[in-house]
Amino acid sequence: MLTHYPPNEPERMPPLSLAVRAGDLLFVSGAGPFDENWQIAKGDFPAQMRAVLADLDRTLARAGTDRSRIVKVNVLLTREEDIPVMNRLYAEWFGAPPFPARTTAVVKALPVPDFLLEIECVAAVG
Repeated sequence: MLTHYPPNEPERMPPLSLAVRAGDLLFVSGAGPFDENWQIAKGDFPAQMRAVLADLDRTLARAGTDRSRIVKVNVLLTREEDIPVMNRLYAEWFGAPPFPARTTAVVKALPVPDFLLEIECVAAVG
């Protein structure tokens, strides 16, 4: 059985679910750096990273899990120079090791031109 978690404001989103639960796994779509007011901190990587992590927290909570249950993370960055700051903020968000499996890639562009990153993950539920 699949459970879909649609966006709260679907008119602002592309055609996707924020997350889909399949059995005991939750697949979370890539979170962009919008804050709760749909604003982007243009050019400010730490602010964008914090907005993405807060969005992931909200999505995970809505599906009945949390960051401690994340098993895999994919991080997409548009600037290689942001990797050290991303690693620091990522480690702070997760706390002490062990950390989830992770892939980090630097890409040419993301769907919204002002996005400096996007993060998706898979988490255990139940």
